[in-house]
Amino acid sequence: MAQQQLTKADLARRMGTSRSALDRLLDPDNTSVTLLTLEKAAKALGRHIRIELAA
Repeated sequence: MAQQQLTKADLARRMGTSRSALDRLLDPDNTSVTLLTLEKAAKALGRHIRIELAA
């Protein structure tokens, strides 16, 4: 089953943010991404985030 292609514009719209803000989120050099922003992105993709602290 083929997956539907999601554009950056679509993802930004689903997250309720701008395309430039999404570009900052996707920038691997950006170290200021918050958990809330990652949660919004995951939710927009129909996913969730799980954080685990391990010894």
